Amino acid sequence: MTSAKVLVVEDELICAGLIETVLSSEAYEVTIAEDCETGWQILQADNQQFEAILLDRHLPDMDGLEFLQKIKAVESLKNIPVIMETADADAASIRQGLLAGAYYYLIKPLQRDLLLSIVSAAISQCRNDKQLQDSVHLHGQTFCKHLQHGVFHYRTLQEAKQLAQTLSQTCMVPERVIVGLQELLINAVEHGNLGVTYADKTRLMLDNSWLQEVERRLALPELQQKFVEIQFERQHDKIVFTIKDHGQGFDWRKYLEFDPERVFDPHGRGIALAKMMSFDTLTYLGNGNTVQVSIFNT
Repeated sequence: MTSAKVLVVEDELICAGLIETVLSSEAYEVTIAEDCETGWQILQADNQQFEAILLDRHLPDMDGLEFLQKIKAVESLKNIPVIMETADADAASIRQGLLAGAYYYLIKPLQRDLLLSIVSAAISQCRNDKQLQDSVHLHGQTFCKHLQHGVFHYRTLQEAKQLAQTLSQTCMVPERVIVGLQELLINAVEHGNLGVTYADKTRLMLDNSWLQEVERRLALPELQQKFVEIQFERQHDKIVFTIKDHGQGFDWRKYLEFDPERVFDPHGRGIALAKMMSFDTLTYLGNGNTVQVSIFNT
């Protein structure tokens, strides 16, 4: 990952110094703020283009949750992923942060490998979302606006990304749909056809070997015939996507909402984010290898 700018809002100097040392060793550009007021001044001073904010839950001049809400209320800042540092691992406290928009958490005392993994995941999310928003109007707008129904097959992550970019153009607000659609299309390949479990992905991301493992499985003879099918239908009041993979399915119920027990993992937020931000309805069918989403024409 190329160098990224990270803002750390932390009043404990030893903790702030540790974070700066660890992140700087991986070529991150780190800015430290000792309180919320200083952090806010830094965010407002110029266009520093921070790609992640590490925010202490308890700060001397303002509660971290209150500062998070302040960040999320500003259009130019709301898409920066915020990683909440906390010593409070209770579900109620974490759920408060999730509702306010903190989808990444770190428990104090911080562990080096987990710190790097969570920061990397947050920045990857930030960059991916920005890239999707920048590219959303470059893929077949005229064709897609006239498309009434269609069936598409794909196998790879790259094909999933290309289809998400193209098919989002069928919707009135493609910027809203593209992130969630890509998440579901990638999940169908990764967790569906290739059988990468949640535990597998956690381990692979901590080892920084997730993509290599996906490519390895795609090349296995027994998996080369598997594909994902996406059906598109334009109805009079909505657009419907139905995505079906050839996997064994999964227990989808626990992934529809943000789970406080998973906020310390470097992944596992995609389905809940897609449901909350990209679609009007999201329904899994059967054993979980088919998901249907709709976007209303309003």
